Amino acid sequence: MNGMRALMALILTITANSELSWTCPSDCICLSHTQPRIIIIKTSDRCYRFISGLLNGQMNTLRLLEGLGICVPSNTRFHGTFYTSKSQFNFSILCNSGHLTFVPLRDLPKTVEHLSLTKNNLTYLPTDAFTGLRHLRKLTLDTNRIHRLDRFAFRGLSRLRELSIQHTPLESLDKFSLAGLQNVTAILLGYNQIKVIHEFAFAGTANIRLILLNNNPLHTVSANAFSGLTNVEHLIMPSGIQQLQPDSFNGLDSVGLLKLSFMDLASLKSHTFRGLSHVHVLSIQDSDLGVIRADAFSGLAHVGSLNLLNNKIDAMQSLTVTRDNHIRHFRFNGNHVLDSPRRGTFVGLASVASEGFTIIGNHFPCDCHLFRFLDGHPFGNWSRDLFTGKNYCISPLELNGQPIAVVNPMVIDKCLQTSVAAPPRTNVGVTTTAVLIAAAILASNGLFLHDLAIVNFISINE
Repeated sequence: MNGMRALMALILTITANSELSWTCPSDCICLSHTQPRIIIIKTSDRCYRFISGLLNGQMNTLRLLEGLGICVPSNTRFHGTFYTSKSQFNFSILCNSGHLTFVPLRDLPKTVEHLSLTKNNLTYLPTDAFTGLRHLRKLTLDTNRIHRLDRFAFRGLSRLRELSIQHTPLESLDKFSLAGLQNVTAILLGYNQIKVIHEFAFAGTANIRLILLNNNPLHTVSANAFSGLTNVEHLIMPSGIQQLQPDSFNGLDSVGLLKLSFMDLASLKSHTFRGLSHVHVLSIQDSDLGVIRADAFSGLAHVGSLNLLNNKIDAMQSLTVTRDNHIRHFRFNGNHVLDSPRRGTFVGLASVASEGFTIIGNHFPCDCHLFRFLDGHPFGNWSRDLFTGKNYCISPLELNGQPIAVVNPMVIDKCLQTSVAAPPRTNVGVTTTAVLIAAAILASNGLFLHDLAIVNFISINE
């Protein structure tokens, strides 16, 4: 009680004489008048309710104290640090390092616009965790122990513009956990432990400038994970994704940039991008894509630029785009393709990319499959010489890194004269004798060790 009386007396003294000058005692928490328009109050548990009462009911008194230093005797056990500011927000409260285990809704003024509860002990956010804080524009929950967000945890925050939940043990984004947010500038979810995004996690959320999921160990993006999310300028996914389920982006509409990088996939599955529409840039880059399955891009619609850049690709069953995709520009650049494309791999590319396409800087096995593929004119009128001059050989070893154009034309002619049927891929092994016979045949005909003839002897695992 003595501490509260002293504080009340101090407030009364300052409000009576705003020109009062004094020296802050060594055992007090003080703020210099050279840091105007900010009040800092660091108090014990006993004073917490009193200070909350001031924040809720006597804001006129607090406004009179702006620009002055406030000293409150400090005890050994602190409840928290409160800052109030009138810089970009009319009313801000920062309660950081306060060991809070729940959101103290009853003690928070309904007019707060910036609320920071960083470095506390919040473990989960229940449904309607911030109900009643209708003026809230910025909410910071970094460095808590949050491991779960209940459904509609942020419902009712119609004026929220920035939400930050970073550096927490949060392991998943559950169904409807971030649903219903509107007109938010940034949703920052980096540096957590998010391993999976469940379906409808963002349902009904719209008009978002940035969703940042960087530095999470995200392994799986479930079907419909972004369903109901619309009008997002930038959706930045973390590295290390291991599985994109079919329909992962189904229902995601109107995205400026969707960037998928440093993934480690067994395959890019059929219908991965089905239901994704109106994307300015879809960039898949710097990843191990495994096998690109047929229809991976089926159902993707209205894309400004579809980019596959600097990936490792084991094989491509088909990379088909049609007029229904409405792709303006396609880039397939800098990739390492370990199994040469077959005829029909790039279906429709020449006719449906309305503003053109580029396929440069890639590396392919320079075997008969590649030259039969090129003989089918897969890119329409796009020059074969341009393709062979700006793409490179992975194999054979003696041509590694050199342009495809350096391959001997006689070898290409012999490839085109042989059967075009690809051998079935099985798990049957190969004897040393078979390999030696194949090598002898190839040597006698001047062909490459990686030609189709050797593939007829050596089966390749899927």
